[in-house]
Amino acid sequence: MKILMYSTLFYPSVGGMETVVLTLAHQFAEGGHEVKVVTETAARNGSDNSFPFQVIRNPSGSQLPDLTRWCEVYYQACISMKALWPLLRVRRTLFVTHHTWYRRTDGSTGWQDRLKLLVCRFAQNIAISKAIAGHIPAKCHIVPNPYRPVFRKIEGITPDREFVFLGRLVSDKGADLLLEALKEVKARGLTFRCTITGEGPEKETLQQLTRQYGLEDQVTFTGTVTGEDLIRLLNRHRIMVVPSRWKEPFGVVALEAIACGCVVVGSEGGGLPEAIGPCGLTFKNGDARELAEKLSLLLTNPGSLQQYRLPAAEHLSKHSARQIGDEYLRIFEQHTSSTKNR
Repeated sequence: MKILMYSTLFYPSVGGMETVVLTLAHQFAEGGHEVKVVTETAARNGSDNSFPFQVIRNPSGSQLPDLTRWCEVYYQACISMKALWPLLRVRRTLFVTHHTWYRRTDGSTGWQDRLKLLVCRFAQNIAISKAIAGHIPAKCHIVPNPYRPVFRKIEGITPDREFVFLGRLVSDKGADLLLEALKEVKARGLTFRCTITGEGPEKETLQQLTRQYGLEDQVTFTGTVTGEDLIRLLNRHRIMVVPSRWKEPFGVVALEAIACGCVVVGSEGGGLPEAIGPCGLTFKNGDARELAEKLSLLLTNPGSLQQYRLPAAEHLSKHSARQIGDEYLRIFEQHTSSTKNR
């Protein structure tokens, strides 16, 4: 098949959606399909030359209709209204993956969101979780996000730290809730070591809270860690904490941590519990006291960690890049073949 993938954000931009699009593009190309990725993200240092597919960045007004005529599958990672107009000229089925909620940060729905939800009624919709599917006013295929197979257990590394947080240091991600919970865990006389990995505008505030709560000896800030160093870091920890205040649409970070041997404790709203599956525990979004209870439970019952690790292999197999790529291809083939037969 000739597959055109449109993603507003793409490598070298770093984020969940960008990673998924990059992973899928590789899977499709390795499966023998012709793939072209269109994005608004600028290139960096000739990185596009290493891809087994073509990347078109900031296409001109005439390029997008030509690319739409070229393709058999027109795919968007989240609805981009500015890239839909070629479908008014060229008849193609719109396939779109919904990676997030179509609403404002305060929870309200703007006219742009209502317009995108209207477009869903005319598309083949793919939701990354049951939670997101429930937000879409049309039938959805539910296909979870894949994790990258580079995340894995490394022979010879024994976990020597209890907790790790990985993400942007912004209020929505809840690192401050983790620190508040750790203050309570320490007050119960429990010992632990925690690593906070990432950068963001809240970093200085979080470091101040660490000092205020008397956690300097237990909490370490590493800044951004990537690649093999990140995989080794995750392998050194027993428990990944994902304390997001907002309802995460999914949570690939949970899968990456599980692949590295971590048990995951995450907030219960949205699609994050689907990513965690049987490999961890959840707590009410924003509830630092309940989070402290769950962390204390695991610290006082270290043998229970193994019960959450046992189903990891089966859970991860449902989120492998090949498995998810094949599910996408089945959806593409089903609907492109039915269109041709009309």
